[in-house]
Amino acid sequence: MNAFLADLILVIHFLFVLFVVGGLILIWIGAAAGWGWVRNLWFRVAHFAAIFYVVIESVIGVVCPLTIWEDALRGAREEKSFIARWVHRMLFYDFPEWVFTIAYVAFALLVIATFWFVRPGSPRRRRGAT
Repeated sequence: MNAFLADLILVIHFLFVLFVVGGLILIWIGAAAGWGWVRNLWFRVAHFAAIFYVVIESVIGVVCPLTIWEDALRGAREEKSFIARWVHRMLFYDFPEWVFTIAYVAFALLVIATFWFVRPGSPRRRRGAT
């Protein structure tokens, strides 16, 4: 059961990373393609909040709770399912912490710049709504 929960947390972690990285890519592609949803203010604020959370964790030296929970559920063992092994390899690299902090801050600055270049629209009321 613990291995299943650890794998589930790993997949959730992967989806979070996919939202942060993929979200920015989709914003730029969507802006070029004219997709209106990429200018949705709530989506954009959630996207910024996600990377901001990562930056704050990194700057103050806090380990991501998802990583802590996954490690705790796995214990000392490294038993992982096939998919969990590959997701883990895509998410975790062996570099000094300062490298990640710089990367996170640079990515957050790119997200902030995107607010300027691909401006979100304000939430609008539907016509006929009171």
